[in-house]
Amino acid sequence: AVAAIGEGWHNWHHKYPFDYAASEEGVFSQFNPTKLVIDVCAKLGLVTERKRATAMWAREKTRVQQEIMKTNLGPRGTLKMLVSGAGDIKLTKDGRTLLYEMQIQHPTACLVARTATAQDDITGDGTTSVVLLCGELLKQAARWVEEGLHPRVITAGYDLAKQHALEFLDGFKKQVEVADGKVDRETLVATARTSLYTKLQPELADLLVEATVDAVLCVRQKDEPIDLHMVEVMTMKHKQGTDSRFVRGIVTDHGARHPDMPTSMANCHVLTCNVSLEYEKSELASGFFYSNAGEREKMVESERKFTDDKVKQVIALKRQVCKEGETFLLINQKGIDPLSLDMLAKEGIMALRRCKRRNQERLTLACGGQAVNSFDDVVPADLGYCGKVSEVTLGDDKYCFVEETRNPTSCTILLKGANDHTIAQLKDAVRDGLRAVKNVIDDECVIPGAGAFEAACAVSLLKFKDTVEGKAKLGVQAFSDALLIIPKTLAENSGMDVADSVIKVQDAYIKNGNVAVGLDLITGETLSPEAEGIWDNYRVKRQFLHLSTVLATQLLLVDEVMKAGKRMGGGGGTNPDDEV
Repeated sequence: AVAAIGEGWHNWHHKYPFDYAASEEGVFSQFNPTKLVIDVCAKLGLVTERKRATAMWAREKTRVQQEIMKTNLGPRGTLKMLVSGAGDIKLTKDGRTLLYEMQIQHPTACLVARTATAQDDITGDGTTSVVLLCGELLKQAARWVEEGLHPRVITAGYDLAKQHALEFLDGFKKQVEVADGKVDRETLVATARTSLYTKLQPELADLLVEATVDAVLCVRQKDEPIDLHMVEVMTMKHKQGTDSRFVRGIVTDHGARHPDMPTSMANCHVLTCNVSLEYEKSELASGFFYSNAGEREKMVESERKFTDDKVKQVIALKRQVCKEGETFLLINQKGIDPLSLDMLAKEGIMALRRCKRRNQERLTLACGGQAVNSFDDVVPADLGYCGKVSEVTLGDDKYCFVEETRNPTSCTILLKGANDHTIAQLKDAVRDGLRAVKNVIDDECVIPGAGAFEAACAVSLLKFKDTVEGKAKLGVQAFSDALLIIPKTLAENSGMDVADSVIKVQDAYIKNGNVAVGLDLITGETLSPEAEGIWDNYRVKRQFLHLSTVLATQLLLVDEVMKAGKRMGGGGGTNPDDEV
């Protein structure tokens, strides 16, 4: 029947009249042989054949998704162009970005996309690997299912293989020294480079490697979890991507609002505050009433005096703490009116108004001191310090650089690019690079990359298969073959012979006494990941093994796809137990 359907749609449509193109699913307007088999089997009452065709249909879309994503894997992967309905264009090879931005309608493909993006949310990487392994597990299982083997047998083998793979992963990892004062910086740099090379051109990646490592080590505090939100990623549409750099301090996206204020200072005391230095409107309806011009002038003078007294307190503090060669910076979260700005400018104080709250929080971590809500009880201990302050103007935008801070626990990665495409790629790559370095410090270990783990684990699973009894060993065999999708895809994306490359890696692994061996994507020969500094994150590998296997086993057990009622979506619907 399937062969006949493939030969001609019109013959089947004439023999079994039902409007396939106008079905409720709505997305199958084009000819789909698998979906057509389901409809035909339903018409003929062939229950077993219909369920088998339904399972094939559910797995088919996962393999299509796998084919789309596989060309992105590795440093030699290609880019995808995303085009929105409004005509906006985005170039990316990041799996998370693709799965978030793509329009996915098929329920199975949506489930895989949600699982893969969950992998990225948890570990920061491995999105494409989850899609590839899950699709390959379904593909390998389909061979046995089509020969009559029940999916339960395959899933039992997958569970055994997953447990063995996780145990093998624990023995395959390499410990990394991350204690204070003894950080293995070389391994951190190598891990960041491995991550960034898969997202950017090598020239750009090399520049950001040191920046990501410095940023994570800067915000790291003893006996506390690393908070990557303390790393400010500031973008400037200016110059080229190669001009991006790490700033040991804070870069704000606003500057001074008085022409006479200094634009560059050194040895600067920093006061961060949340105090209004302008006229305040009352929260309730109120007004001033006077009977002559003299009373009005007194009211205006009194109102002005209230603001001027607060400004004079700042000036007095500046005169108290600043010695020769030292300057003063005021950063306020609220407003500063023109008269107050003029008073501060005459004293040589650089003042920034309406600073963002997130910048205020990071400033105290970078410069020291603490933010104040009143000038009445401010003391010199509340002030921070920085070695250099400068202001940069780009068109109508102003940026203030607060640099050379002492013992900062917050910092900035400044990304520059000539266009929005470059900046977006840099932001996605830096995000993954920061997570990669953080994962190494949290795990205190790394995994050899370049496809070394997958190739070695496949060899180990073949040995483990001999210890498994019954039909479950077929699932272990399928899992071993599916793991090789990672080195196969790396070889294919690099223009290498797939079979030859995988055999070389596995043979070299066995001959070298089970020492990690990876694939050189330039020459097609084998290499030592440890010698070349190619490292992957332990938690990324562990999570992708677990998520892919769990999702694949669940999808294998699906034999019916049905349209749910309103109650599933939280709406109305009828419950059989409800009284009518």
